[in-house]
Amino acid sequence: MLDALQRESAAASPAEACGLLFGNAEEITGFRTAGNVADAPERRFEIDPRTLFAALRAERAGGPRVIGYWHSHPGGDPTPSATDAAMAEPDGKLWLILGSAGYSLHRAVAQGTLHGRFDPAPALET
Repeated sequence: MLDALQRESAAASPAEACGLLFGNAEEITGFRTAGNVADAPERRFEIDPRTLFAALRAERAGGPRVIGYWHSHPGGDPTPSATDAAMAEPDGKLWLILGSAGYSLHRAVAQGTLHGRFDPAPALET
């Protein structure tokens, strides 16, 4: 999965790629790429709401569970930024960030250890 996400990220560069993560409490089982509708996609991301709403409707109908979000930091550090923290709701969702130096996986929580919003999550199997 990480290889596929890195390909998606490279294809979108210099814009940030983004999308949804699906799975359960134990694992990420899949992902979906979404359009980045941010006003400055080279510096930030905003998941196309049509993709998000369609995934949430499918989840309610018994489809895959949305457990988080992924995006890229093209040519940069995969650590969540202060901007990421400002955008994140403390809802326990995963945030997978891909950068030129690998990836990071965090959970959005209230009073997190990073920027007051994120706690590290266990690494993914590659």
